[in-house]
Amino acid sequence: MADIILRASHVTKRFGGLVAVDDMSLDIPARSIFSVIGPNGAGKTTFFNCLTGFYRPDAGTLVFDGRHVLNGLRTDEITRLGIARTYQNIRLFPNLTAAENVLIGMHGHLRASLVGMVFRTAGARREEAAALAEARRLLAFVGLAGMGDHLAKNLSYGDQRRLEIARALATRPALLLLDEPMAGMNPAEKDVMIAFIRRLRDELGVTILLIEHDMKVVMSISETISVMDFGRKIAEGRPDEIQRNPEVIEAYLGRGAAAGGDADGGSATAAGPGAG
Repeated sequence: MADIILRASHVTKRFGGLVAVDDMSLDIPARSIFSVIGPNGAGKTTFFNCLTGFYRPDAGTLVFDGRHVLNGLRTDEITRLGIARTYQNIRLFPNLTAAENVLIGMHGHLRASLVGMVFRTAGARREEAAALAEARRLLAFVGLAGMGDHLAKNLSYGDQRRLEIARALATRPALLLLDEPMAGMNPAEKDVMIAFIRRLRDELGVTILLIEHDMKVVMSISETISVMDFGRKIAEGRPDEIQRNPEVIEAYLGRGAAAGGDADGGSATAAGPGAG
């Protein structure tokens, strides 16, 4: 059995009378590509926010790497443990260079003291040079070689997405949460991003937890898919199992679609959310 890098047990998050995440449980195997999908408002991003310390769950437990209980930890503490994320809306520092954005991601691992940085001691200079070299290596890995001196705001949309991932990688994650990384991309850009996400797992050994609305992408890249609706997990399994699941089809297409109907209607709904 694969090692479990993240175990969520009965996680619940309420906002007043609204239950945004309702008794959510899942196990993420290490070195896997695991997707969480569901209609708009299903609670996916709220669940991500619970995992990364932006929200504290009202109930349930989150355990990382079999040892670390995440409940109650700050976001920076969770990042140092080895969990990083990107966002639905790109959150870069637009007036800093690409390299500077990546260097910000390294902040938690740098050791130079404030005095060393102010007085530019030999140790601080060595660490700064090593950090800059690592930033440029990460930029090259994500496909931004030679662009370290470009301002983030001057990069294309797709390159900004890549830069955000490079900054997340700078924190040295074992688990990377990607929140709609394909949003706004054309089909060719999505194909490139799919291959890149596989490289993250295959070459760096990073576990990927993905939220994505493009079901063709989800079905092509995921090993396991968990489906949320109204805050609850309604299904989990391999892509082919999810495509055939009546509850999933109902959540996306409505009760009539899940019930089938004539032969043509049944054929269409059998594709379920995978129809894109």
